[in-house]
Amino acid sequence: MLYELVNFADEFNVLNVFRYVTFRTGGAIMTALFFVFLFGPGIIRLLRVRQGKGQPIREDGPERHLFTKVGTPTMGGLMILLGVTVATLLWANWANPYVWIVLGVTLAFGAIGFYDDFMKVTRRSAAHGFTGKVRLALEFAIAAAATWLMVSLGKEPFASSLTVPFFKDVLIYLGPFFILVGAFVIAGSGNAVNLTDGLDGLAIVPVMIAAATFGLIAYLSGHAVFAKYLQIHFVPGAGELAVFCGALLGAGLGFLWFNAPPALIFMGDTGSLALGGALGSIAVATKHELVLAIVGGLFVLETVSVIVQVISFKLTGKRVFRMAPLHHHFEQKGWEEPTVVVRFWIIAVVLALIGLATLKLR
Repeated sequence: MLYELVNFADEFNVLNVFRYVTFRTGGAIMTALFFVFLFGPGIIRLLRVRQGKGQPIREDGPERHLFTKVGTPTMGGLMILLGVTVATLLWANWANPYVWIVLGVTLAFGAIGFYDDFMKVTRRSAAHGFTGKVRLALEFAIAAAATWLMVSLGKEPFASSLTVPFFKDVLIYLGPFFILVGAFVIAGSGNAVNLTDGLDGLAIVPVMIAAATFGLIAYLSGHAVFAKYLQIHFVPGAGELAVFCGALLGAGLGFLWFNAPPALIFMGDTGSLALGGALGSIAVATKHELVLAIVGGLFVLETVSVIVQVISFKLTGKRVFRMAPLHHHFEQKGWEEPTVVVRFWIIAVVLALIGLATLKLR
């Protein structure tokens, strides 16, 4: 909305700053941050009153959680989504279709997560909500539609191809199958972040790190000069997603204020599913799908730990990890919660740096 002020730049030169993605990204960060700071306490009070006993805690989880986390309200993702939406609408260029597609995926995934959270809270069980098949079907339908829209914005064969990190000229043309790949990336990212969200502050910081990383990737990919210099693929219009990533970073910082141990609120599926879907859709839009697996490697590890645990138990009756996802395994080994969280943050930073290295090492 504020982008429209550039129409008056001829009369007021100072308004030229609204042309720059970097300036509007900074504005989106601060807007989302202060929005969550301002309205966060009220949202927490409202959710605490509405939910009563808070989020149900899984009974097979670490025993200490049954005493320390019970009664904490969930659906804190609402404050993140509100902050992201307000900041994006305020600072982004409304004429850019990528902004609407990514924002649409984020809110749609958030709606799925909200329904799950609502059913769990009202029925007082962590097992209630969408069935796994229905939830995945909805996610894949939304993700496939978003991927199709993004493909339609580009030029073939590039739009339907998978780019490969570290190789400047390698493109894997997938044709119509790229829709399935894009849907897998978006839905898989949503569920991976959802699995990671199990300890206070554990998921939100890696999400912010990934958002900042992809904000830079989006800016460079959408800038013809920088893309040519770095020998990465130029995606016209993708640079505007840096504003969305800034909003995600700012809202995440605000949420962390309330989610830091001991958490006053959990983001719930409302937040984790939406944030993961957002990262996945940005990766597809910027043609850095495989880089997301590096930058979001922590989410991949958490997901793989669950898959390995399930397969091992079904085939052999034995568990590879003491508990899955992976963060619970280290808790069961005796690590304190803050130790697990901070060390996982460090891993997320290292993986983000490796992901950024793919921009130059070609």
